[in-house]
Amino acid sequence: MHSAWPCNTRPAVPRWTGRSRWQRTSPTCSPCWRPILSLTIIEPDWPAAAPNITANHSRTEPDSVAARARVRALTSTRGGGLSRGPYASLNLANHVGDDPALVAGNRDLLQSALELPSAPRWLNQVHGCAVCTAETVSVQAPLPTADAVLTSRPGIVCGVLTADCLPILLRDVGGTLVAAVHAGWRGLLHGVIEATLAQIRARRAEQERATLDLLAWLGPAIGPDAFEVGGEVRSAFVQQHADAAEHFRPGRDGRWLADLYGLARAQLARQGVLRVSGGGYCTLSDSCRFFSYRRDGNTGRMATLIWIEPI
Repeated sequence: MHSAWPCNTRPAVPRWTGRSRWQRTSPTCSPCWRPILSLTIIEPDWPAAAPNITANHSRTEPDSVAARARVRALTSTRGGGLSRGPYASLNLANHVGDDPALVAGNRDLLQSALELPSAPRWLNQVHGCAVCTAETVSVQAPLPTADAVLTSRPGIVCGVLTADCLPILLRDVGGTLVAAVHAGWRGLLHGVIEATLAQIRARRAEQERATLDLLAWLGPAIGPDAFEVGGEVRSAFVQQHADAAEHFRPGRDGRWLADLYGLARAQLARQGVLRVSGGGYCTLSDSCRFFSYRRDGNTGRMATLIWIEPI
């Protein structure tokens, strides 16, 4: 995963040559990114899985190199696309007022440049807790109304779109099941994490696999120093779990600063998912890399994708 960069710098950028191959370009300094057909992505730094202890007390690593290689995942950033104005430039959402032809071009560019095995399965996201299986989602409209999508079938790309809300990726250590979750404060409050994990456990039971060892990654979202909410939001979380209070601190004019990353980590921990990485981004304060609805209002969306590589 890339570390946080100052607004006036960018890392070496993978450049699409038009032949679905990557090249490295030299780092440059600029107040904003302006490359065309040049994409920068953020890849998860998956947490290390706990080793198994066998009957003879030897240690085995369940999350092998091969298992990690089977799962691919990323979050896009805003640079390198075709869109203009407030959507500049890699806007991947077609519900925000951008030119549909440019959005389609951005999606084609993403799929070609990253050599995705299929077009992502997008959702009609409503800040709820509905979960769907990617195998039942068509790449064409109408989109299913849901805020999480999972699959155990190789070659199917699960995706969510965000511009301040928290994207969460889940995978098992064996690389046989993956999920993408759209989790704003409403989704977290309504139980989208719990609903997704319930679906994952149900899928595991159908496959007659007794064990479930999950890893989680938290993608770019609005940070705890920028996300102001009203007292009613804090109260709703605290009424559910008193310890949620530690993820809010006083802000200005009687409002509160909420930590989406902290709230998500706590909910994952309550569900037994303890190996969680990511976080540390702020979409609102990093206008070079990220779209932010709170900052700009009319703006684009980043995509967070995960899939199992076809064998």
